[in-house]
Amino acid sequence: MGVVNTHQAKTNLSKLIDEVQNGAEIVTARANRPVARLVPFREEQRPRRPGYLKGKVRVADDFDAPLPPDVVHAFEGEG
Repeated sequence: MGVVNTHQAKTNLSKLIDEVQNGAEIVTARANRPVARLVPFREEQRPRRPGYLKGKVRVADDFDAPLPPDVVHAFEGEG
């Protein structure tokens, strides 16, 4: 995490943003006291809605039935 004073931050904002896009966190300071933090933007996840896909997804009756031998062989190979 880098610390820059506010004058440096104003002068080099584009460069600091590039660093943040690459995962860095930058702290701006005034008189050597931390004031703010510049961090990568992360999209907020929308809250989950239980039942959203109800009636839209179907699980086959034989979903958990044993696989045919040729499919098992394709996954496991010889051995």
